[in-house]
Amino acid sequence: MELLDAYFARIGYTGPRTPTLDTLRALQQLHPAAIPFEAIDVLLDRPVLLAPAAVDAKLIHAGRGGYCFEQNSLFQRVLAALGFEVEPLIAQVRWMAGPESQHRPRTHMVLRVTVDGLPWLCDVGFGSCVLTAPIRFDLTTPQSTQHERFRLTPQGNEHLLEALLGDEWMPVYMISPAPCREGDYEMANFYSSTYPSSHFRHDLIVARSTPEARHALLRNRLTIRRADGGGERRYLSADELEQVLAEVFLLPVTPDWRPVLERAAATAWEQQGG
Repeated sequence: MELLDAYFARIGYTGPRTPTLDTLRALQQLHPAAIPFEAIDVLLDRPVLLAPAAVDAKLIHAGRGGYCFEQNSLFQRVLAALGFEVEPLIAQVRWMAGPESQHRPRTHMVLRVTVDGLPWLCDVGFGSCVLTAPIRFDLTTPQSTQHERFRLTPQGNEHLLEALLGDEWMPVYMISPAPCREGDYEMANFYSSTYPSSHFRHDLIVARSTPEARHALLRNRLTIRRADGGGERRYLSADELEQVLAEVFLLPVTPDWRPVLERAAATAWEQQGG
């Protein structure tokens, strides 16, 4: 009960503690709005620890965010404590990448949750295109969320998740069917946080999705995609990054983050041709 009490206080959930679809939907909406996606520890050369105590200390008690292995392992433990049937899976990220993404390793954690005999895809750890509602694993027709529409298409023994952006279906990730072991995630986490070419090693990436809008930070570029179809994009200085991380992404910014923010602003300026 201690985990559930602390987690529910963190995300602002006050509803029933029963393993129903309504409960699942409420949690999956609240989690990405309260616990942002971020991998700032990687940029600070700090290890990303997946032990439950470490994840709880960071994401719940310290008010930080995390990336998929932290976010979805926490969500998995919460759902299991509520009595849900949960299977951890792994996926290959295809989001905003070309054909070469098909050769990437599987480095994204997702969950399959069975409710009343029906399988649902749940994911609270995918940054700017995170699912804000569970979607049926056994349907191929488009499914609506508060933001984009999604669809799952069988590809051999795997499933491709796509999101509808404007008039184009964009690949998000390819899900493998076999439930994963903790060691699978430990290896993928080590790769994501330490491999020299991992984008988490180079780019400041932060995201938060509320019912009103998706907020995404890539280096110093802040993009806001509103649920009503509107949006904006702007580039931030290091000082503005500090302010946005605290006020938009609700993160407890500390002075030791400053070099990361200055580097993000400087790198982005160079890439813009400044």
